[in-house]
Order: sequence, then structure tokens, then C-alpha cells
Amino acid sequence: MHFDDSPVASAPADDDSRPWYKLLNRYHWFVFIVAALGWLFDTMDQQLFNLARKPAITELIGAKPGDLDIDKYAGYATSIFIIGWAIGGLIFGILGDRIGRAKTMILTILLYSAFTGLSAFATSFADFAFYRFLTGLGVGGEFAVGVSLVAEVMPDRARTAALGWLQALSAVGNMMAALISIVMGKLEESNMIASSWRGMFVIGVLPALLTIFIMKRLKEPDRWKAAVAKRAADKAAGIVSDGPKLGSIAELFTDPRWRRNTLVGMLLAFSGVVGLWGIGFFSFDLIRTVFRDHFGALASKDGLTGEAAEKFISGNLTFWSGITSLLLNIGAFFGIYAFSKVTQIIGRKKSFAISFLLAMGSTAFTFWFLDSFYDVFWMIPLMGFCQLTLFGGYAIYFPELFPTRLRSTGISFCYNVGRLVAAVGPSVLGLLTSEVYGHYKATDAALPFRYAGVTMCLVFVIGLLTLPFAPETHGKPLPE
Repeated sequence: MHFDDSPVASAPADDDSRPWYKLLNRYHWFVFIVAALGWLFDTMDQQLFNLARKPAITELIGAKPGDLDIDKYAGYATSIFIIGWAIGGLIFGILGDRIGRAKTMILTILLYSAFTGLSAFATSFADFAFYRFLTGLGVGGEFAVGVSLVAEVMPDRARTAALGWLQALSAVGNMMAALISIVMGKLEESNMIASSWRGMFVIGVLPALLTIFIMKRLKEPDRWKAAVAKRAADKAAGIVSDGPKLGSIAELFTDPRWRRNTLVGMLLAFSGVVGLWGIGFFSFDLIRTVFRDHFGALASKDGLTGEAAEKFISGNLTFWSGITSLLLNIGAFFGIYAFSKVTQIIGRKKSFAISFLLAMGSTAFTFWFLDSFYDVFWMIPLMGFCQLTLFGGYAIYFPELFPTRLRSTGISFCYNVGRLVAAVGPSVLGLLTSEVYGHYKATDAALPFRYAGVTMCLVFVIGLLTLPFAPETHGKPLPE
């Protein structure tokens, strides 16, 4: 199949007032759909881990439900996953600039799909954590190359909206994981499967099929090919050492402009990533803690005891974790979309400031007050809306901070070094829960988790303090 993606055919006139989606030709749509699917399945695999984490850890360390060691090891597993994510992001971000966006995307999808599947066969915490680390390598690389690809292929006037929708559709991947969790929870409750979390990871292999579709038709962006040609010309002229380099982390720090942008992006990402992965995604574990007594009472009422009672409780908790994820990501979808609209009116910096304030307030409120089924239906979507607006901002803002030759590397460095530092977040949450606030468990089993979550919300202040140093990129072309 042939697609016309030449600059002449794809670039609309400056005074073209049509909606952004009418500016796209067939190849633009193809690139958008492929990148969206790659990131969608990436987020599905991330969310499968969040939903399966607590039952997996409970089984693998041989703990009883309610044991505070579960929270501790869940934090460790998440931190290990995030470290893999950060390292993979750096490696594949550089590869994205050096060997191309399309080739790198294929490698990342194959990697995160294969090791998500292998996670289902873990027999101990050690090999489970190892598989999650390797999965993280692939997960971390996909975002930077996908965002770079879309940013460089889209017409300038369509770029912000396209990137906003790309990130918003990632919430669909999270919703898919939630639906998988709901179905698996019901199957476990009815004794049709022995372990819902293992089945969830097996399903995570499916994104590998996407690579078959990508390999033959996805081309490298003209902007990237021009940067490669420039590098080749410099080499032929004998000025390689002085010419621009592809995928150079050193250049991110030797050039004052890119250095400032790199540090700003890294701190913005750190704040949001800790907020989401160190607090927000642990709302599934909060639900399990808050609702365990409720389902235990229902099991007793139905005359269930021993293993039968635990199957009933475990299945229902998995089901309600899935409902929680579904609701959180419905809110996330609209939050990310809202950022893409608001930022076109008031700019990037003001949009980020509002988002950090909303994320901090909604997360603290949810962790402190959520206590019933009815709360789940409005608190969780509200928190998802507020927290994930930030990630819509990252997809739009980060490509605008770097030139083509450094774009994938720069995005990946901001997102993944911020994530590497942020890897301490889940472990800190687990330690706050078990070691600092653990003595409150005698009063209320959920209190240690609530106190820890509210304390962690202070991380959003870091993002707010970074904004005065951030450049405003609204209305400006991509740097070259």
C-alpha cells in the first residue's frame, strides 16, 4: 500500500482554518493509528501489572491477605519495574534518534509483550521482579519514539491536538486492562481459573501481533531523515566533531538551551510520575484494603469458610480493582483531552500549574475520604482526570523542547530519568505504610495507607516550583 507523505502534499497552507483532523492525509492517519496502538498496548501492559500486583505478591511470598509485607514487596516490585522502564527508555530513546523511530518502536513492543507473558510463569518474588524489570525496558522506550514520530510527521497546526489524542487514547489501554481484570476476577470467583493474575499477564502478550503490521508500512519521518543526511554530510566534510550528533546525551547538557529544557522536563516528569505510580495507581490497593472486610462479611453471610471464602473475597477484590481502574481511566481520558484544549488557549505553563494543583488536591482528598462503593464512582474518576492531565502535557510539551536530532533522546531522558529518580516513590509509599504509619493499623486497617498516600502528595509541589524556569512553547514550531 502506498501513502503520500511528502512535505508538499502533507503541509496545509498557513491560513487553512479547517479542523486539525481534516489537515491529515492517509499516511498521517496511518502513523497516528500505529503510534496510538503501540502506546495503548504499552499502557495496557502497565495497568495489568498494577491490577495483578497485590494478588501476585501475596501468592509469591506466601503471605496472608492483610499482611503489611505485601505492601512492602509490592512497592519493591513496582520500583524495580520503573527502574527497568527508565533504563529501557534511555537506551531506546537514543536508538530512536540513531537507527530510526519505526525500527525502535518495533523492538520495544516485542520486548514488553514477551516479558509480560513470562511474568505469568513466575514462581517466586525474585523471578517475578526480574520479568517486570525486563518488561519495563520495552515499556520505557515506546513513549519517546511514538511521540517523536507523531510530532515530526503531523502538520504543525495539527501537532498539539494529535499528541493530545495520542495520550488520551492511552487511557483506553488502561481501560482494556481493567476489563480484563473484571473478567478474570469473575472467572476466579466461579472457580473456572485458579489464579486471575497469571491469566492477566498471558493476555499481555497480544501486542506483539501489532509489530507484524508495522514492519512493512511504517516509514521514518522526513525530519529524521534530513537530520541523518546532515550528519552524513558533516562526516563527509570532515567536521563530525563539530557537527550536530544524533542521540547525544552529552549535547543535552553542553548546550545551555537544551540543558535548561532537559532539567525542566525531568523535574516536571518526576513530579507527575511519582504522583501517578507512587500514589495514584496504588488506589487499587487502597480499594482492596478498604473492601476486604466488606466481602469477608458477605462470605460469612453466605456460609463460606476457608479456601472457598478466600476465593470469593479474592475474586471480588480483583473485580472491584478492575472497576476502579476503569473509572480512573475514564476520568484520565477526559483530563488528557482537556489539557490539549486548554493549553491551546492559555499556554503550556499555566496549564501545567492548574494540573499540578488539581492533582495534589484530588489525590489527597481521595486517599483520605474514600470509604464506600459510592465514593469509588465519583472520587476515582475525579482523581484520574486531575492526575492524568499532566501526562497529556508531557506528550505535547516534551517534543517542543528539543531539535530533531535529539528529540527522542531528550523526551526519553526527561521522562525516564525523571522516572528513574521516581522509582523510589512506590517503595517510599510501602515503607511509609508499613514502617512509619503501620501502628495505626490497630485502629483502622486502611489508615496506614491513607496517611502514606496523603503524605506523598507533597511531590506535586516539585512540579509547581519548576514551572518558573520552563520555556513557553505555545504557538512556536518544533526546534531544529
